[in-house]
Amino acid sequence: MNITINAKQLRASLPKLVERVSRGARFTVLYRSRRAFQIVPIDEADTPRVALQSDPLYRAKAVGRSSDGKASGDHDAILYGR
Repeated sequence: MNITINAKQLRASLPKLVERVSRGARFTVLYRSRRAFQIVPIDEADTPRVALQSDPLYRAKAVGRSSDGKASGDHDAILYGR
C-alpha cells in the first residue's frame, strides 16, 4: 500500500507514520507539490550493507566535470564534507 502525503502532514503525524511503516505501509512525501522521497519499511531479511568506506566507488577519482563547472571531487566535498 502506497500512500501520498505532504511534508506538513509528515511533520504533524510522524510517530503515527513510523508505526504504520513498521507494519508495512509505504508513503510518498510531496514537497511543494512534487514527489520528494519515499518512506518504506526496512526488510530485516536483507543482508547488512557494506560499510561506505569499503565501497570502491566511495573513494573513486573524479572522472569529469558537471554542467556547473565543478568536478566530481568538488561535489563530493559538498555532499560528504571531505
